[in-house]
Amino acid sequence: MKLSASALPGYVKRPEPDRAGVLFYGADPMRVALRRQALLKALVGENGEEEMRLTRLAGSDLRCDGAAVGDAMRAQSFFPGPRAVFVDGANDQGAPALIAALEDWQAGDATLVVTAGPLKKSSKLRKAFEEHANAYAAGIYNDPPGREEIEAALTSAGLTAVPPDAMGDLTALARALDPGDFAQFVEKLGLYKHGDTSPLTPGDITAVAPATTEAELDSLLHAVAEGQAQAIGPLMARLSGQGEGAVRLCIAATMHFRRLYTGAIDPGGPGSGLARARPPVFGPARDRMIRQAQGWGAPRLEQALSILTETDMTLRSAQKAPQMAVMERALIRLAMLGGRGRT
Repeated sequence: MKLSASALPGYVKRPEPDRAGVLFYGADPMRVALRRQALLKALVGENGEEEMRLTRLAGSDLRCDGAAVGDAMRAQSFFPGPRAVFVDGANDQGAPALIAALEDWQAGDATLVVTAGPLKKSSKLRKAFEEHANAYAAGIYNDPPGREEIEAALTSAGLTAVPPDAMGDLTALARALDPGDFAQFVEKLGLYKHGDTSPLTPGDITAVAPATTEAELDSLLHAVAEGQAQAIGPLMARLSGQGEGAVRLCIAATMHFRRLYTGAIDPGGPGSGLARARPPVFGPARDRMIRQAQGWGAPRLEQALSILTETDMTLRSAQKAPQMAVMERALIRLAMLGGRGRT
């Protein structure tokens, strides 16, 4: 049977021990592995492998030893509890052994958990699980995790007090990070909050979230957007000393002002627009950028983007003026433009 994307999180969290088998397949090995890992943990528990209730087999070995799957599914452990046989990296070449194991499955046998790469509709392996009355086939696609999945990950990490503002930041971060990186982030966040029973805050998330840009570059962009022209020179000098180039600074400034513009023109307000920004904006930086977008307004942000486009073309042309000087002059123009809106 096919397991729909909407039903998948619930099944992984509460698997049915009387199912003959489950097939996870998809193009992203990390996403497939995370689903399989969560299912096996829910199915056999934390100590399943230590108690010999979990058997691991490689899909590439099935052609040489097709009976290994059936033998492992029927083998009994010295310890009581559900059992599972995990076959990693299966394909259609090993399908006959897996199909035979499914057909021979009886109540009391171990559950067969199989992972595979992308499988076409015509795949023998995929069709076998989809057409079996007591087995599931689940395609794992590159969709961002839903709220239920995020909440399950937080609960597993011991994080239960998550207010709406923190959940909004986590949702934005989950859309931007790879599944493995987000899983590591949640684990790290759980360690960061260990022993702290207070609700999770955007500040906690910011403290643990992977850095996307250097702190001094962020400081420069915020100084420009907040009209602090006097701070631009010293910050530019430090960034130049670190090897930053004018073109990269122009690209970063353009991205910053595009995000402000997206927030300024959003019907739901800057907060709604910045929530959809990529990479995501969250925590104190989001509040700061909301104020910036409100202070600038859409018309002057359009002027700012025009200045940055002109500067980018100048930097990439054959002009002989020092590039960092050209970039610094453009940023000062922007800061003065923004500053006029605050007087």
